[in-house]
Amino acid sequence: MIPIVHGLQAKYEDQIGFVYLDIDDAATADLKKGLGYRFQPHFFLLDAQGIVVKSWLGRVSEAELEQALQSVLQ
Repeated sequence: MIPIVHGLQAKYEDQIGFVYLDIDDAATADLKKGLGYRFQPHFFLLDAQGIVVKSWLGRVSEAELEQALQSVLQ
């Protein structure tokens, strides 16, 4: 998933902020708990107000992720 996500980040980084959470990082425990973060990979797409628009558990295709990113930009 790393090459897919990094590729999308390179394409959309001027329009969408990408944040990476490590399951073992205690510094982000509150954020992970608030999102319902369970295991890696676990993806969350938030709108400009920080509301979760969509989430994915496990692997997801590049096309599906990109379609979701484009939907929040419209």
